[in-house]
Amino acid sequence: MKLAKNLERLGTEKAFSIFAEAKKLEAQGKPMIHLGLGQPDFKTPKHIVEAAKQALDDGHHGYVLSNGILECRQAVTRKIKKLYNKEVDPERVLIMPGGKPTMYYAILCFGEPGAEIIHPTPAFPIYESMINYTGSTPVPYDLTEDKDLKFDAKKILSLITEKTRLLILINPNNPTGSFVEKSSIDLLAVGLKKYPHVTILSDEIYSRQIFDGKEMPTFFNYPELQDRLIVLDGWSKAYAMTGWRMGWSVWPEKLVPHVNKLLINSVSCVNAPSQFAGIAALDGPDDPIHEMMKEFEQRRNLIHKGLNNLPGIECSLPGGALYAFPNVKGTGMNGEEFSKKCMYEAGVAIVPGTAFGKTSIDYARFSFAASKENISKALEKIEKMLR
Repeated sequence: MKLAKNLERLGTEKAFSIFAEAKKLEAQGKPMIHLGLGQPDFKTPKHIVEAAKQALDDGHHGYVLSNGILECRQAVTRKIKKLYNKEVDPERVLIMPGGKPTMYYAILCFGEPGAEIIHPTPAFPIYESMINYTGSTPVPYDLTEDKDLKFDAKKILSLITEKTRLLILINPNNPTGSFVEKSSIDLLAVGLKKYPHVTILSDEIYSRQIFDGKEMPTFFNYPELQDRLIVLDGWSKAYAMTGWRMGWSVWPEKLVPHVNKLLINSVSCVNAPSQFAGIAALDGPDDPIHEMMKEFEQRRNLIHKGLNNLPGIECSLPGGALYAFPNVKGTGMNGEEFSKKCMYEAGVAIVPGTAFGKTSIDYARFSFAASKENISKALEKIEKMLR
């Protein structure tokens, strides 16, 4: 069997392999607290579930348009209008089976040998994996250079060359939990005017998970960039719908037919009942989001304080998303060693920083998508292990 060489360049998402390893230990009788996956531990709100059931009862269980049913795309545009006062043509909206296809297709559209793609590190690992897969050159900007793990707009602009095809931004960031405010986004947007050959992929999947009453500085705010802007968002995190596999993205008009072909060649379409559930989520009340965010903010405060009280650990305050990303160098271990020890000795599953980029050797990611009780227990177990 002779396989294509580009398969050797394809990475993976280590959080899932760590989850599998932790479940195996559980099956052997070892108690385990899971702080690895970024999966809200809330149930999907009832009105959303009921909308999917009704869609099935109404006979919506056949093929639909590859880019998503019109009603769902229109619901996305209504939500964008409500949140950001921005009008978007529903023909520019594509409904995807989760957020990853947008990453995948965007990088496929621009990545090839000789091309450069600028991306954050640490970051959600699929980005660098796909850049490498296409044979293009990854050009990272290191978030660990800043004490709050935020990007520097001037540094990003300095990396742009005539070979740059795509710039990837993640705000709020996974895995760091850092949140970059509008002033820095403004600076970056102004600078990008000088580089009309660069397309921007703005990953805003955690746009509804921002703490301390701050607002999302969406790239929809910059009309001068819209003809080369891809915005990634979806239902998974905001509405506790990870297993529904529902994402949406807005694309430049000239890219839509190309991405539609990629959809047809890969997934055909997103299942119909989930799209009706998605409509109910977007058009329904935001009360479930607000209730979840109250709980997440309490968990964030708990894990931030608890981690900083542990010997040898320093953690910046997460501004968004569902993650804390502490530096564990003071324990005498790197992130990989620390994470392994936490799993096998303390019974706490977390993800080493190197799962998100080589520069994060001294870091580990803690998801606070778990209950306050489990977070407190995990901190106690790790403290006992360290002391």
